Amino acid sequence: MSAEYVRSYYGVPAKRGMRITIDGRPATIVGFKDQYLRIRRDGEKRTVIAHPTWRVEYPKPEVKS
Repeated sequence: MSAEYVRSYYGVPAKRGMRITIDGRPATIVGFKDQYLRIRRDGEKRTVIAHPTWRVEYPKPEVKS
């Protein structure tokens, strides 16, 4: 499974390199593992796996004038 699968199945805008907030902590999406996100929380060296919708806040889309 891939980023495209995660985006279409869960309806989220997840992309590699995207800054997100997960469980109230800032993090970066560094990749995908099956249907999950691989993230690195700010200040940590290791990556962890996270569900794309569990306590994840994605940035609001920019509105173009």
